[in-house]
Amino acid sequence: MIELKQLTKTFDVGKTTLTAVDDVNLTIADGEIFGIIGYSGAGKSTLIRILNGLEKPTSGTVDINGQKITDIKGAELRKARQKVSMIFQHFNLLWSRTVQENIEFPLEIAGVPKAKRVEKVKELVELVGLAGREHAYPSQLSGGQKQRVGIARALANDPEVLLCDEATSALDPETTDAILDLLVDINKRLGLTIVLITHEMHVIRKICHRVAVMEGGKVVELGDVLEIFQTPKQEITKRFVAQVTESEDSSETIKHLRELYPTGELVKLVFVGEQAEQPILTQLIRKHPVEINIVQGKVSHTQRGAYGTLILQLKGTDAEIRQALEFLNQENVQAEVMAND
Repeated sequence: MIELKQLTKTFDVGKTTLTAVDDVNLTIADGEIFGIIGYSGAGKSTLIRILNGLEKPTSGTVDINGQKITDIKGAELRKARQKVSMIFQHFNLLWSRTVQENIEFPLEIAGVPKAKRVEKVKELVELVGLAGREHAYPSQLSGGQKQRVGIARALANDPEVLLCDEATSALDPETTDAILDLLVDINKRLGLTIVLITHEMHVIRKICHRVAVMEGGKVVELGDVLEIFQTPKQEITKRFVAQVTESEDSSETIKHLRELYPTGELVKLVFVGEQAEQPILTQLIRKHPVEINIVQGKVSHTQRGAYGTLILQLKGTDAEIRQALEFLNQENVQAEVMAND
């Protein structure tokens, strides 16, 4: 388990003091994929550097599986950091070394004998899907393959925690999804705790169990990913959620839909978890005399379940539409009339 208590990091910039991390308190469970999201300058990169001992906090503590990383130094810190590995946005590979030699590098530093290094590399190459590329150099690899080497290298010392610093930001969307799928697979196979920082809500939605939203060095919102998608509270969180759910709530979209469907009411439904799999509309049609037209909708999947939105055109009397909305809300489906500003 990872515990951050009253963590603060300040930097002196000229005559002013910059607070990069401001009184952060977090608990991350063993085997969890935990996301930290924020825009540039939010403090997330500094936070993750504190987690692996690259930065010392100004105050507060970091406890990883019972060991206070913030209280140790020298050889003891170097040993502890072998259990907290990291992968980076730009891969940080050794360009003069082959795939095998890159993965071997941390094992060399740790003094592992050659025979055991070769055996471990073979195992890791299979795990990350690079079999047959062991003798290639980084310049001969695609971006996704380079990141797979980075992941294999990070796993070489059998870490307990894997930190991901914007690990997919330099990749195209298809390659990003493949790397995220690999991280989920590693998490399930090895029971590895993964902490990742990103500015992309798609990454959070796809693989994280919980997420902390950072702004101005503070954690301004924290919760289960599915809950955050369902009911984001802070404005910054709503902007991040809009990266994935964008468009249906914009005034331009509502105006366009109203032009296409000028009668009745446009109603947005939000389905979360098991609700996304239930025949709610069938029940609605059977129980209420309203005319239903499906306008648009989509379902997104998170590690905790599905999150879906659906826009309907409901036709009927005011009383019939009101009763239909009450039925949906009783079924724990968020239903609201989309106002045309």
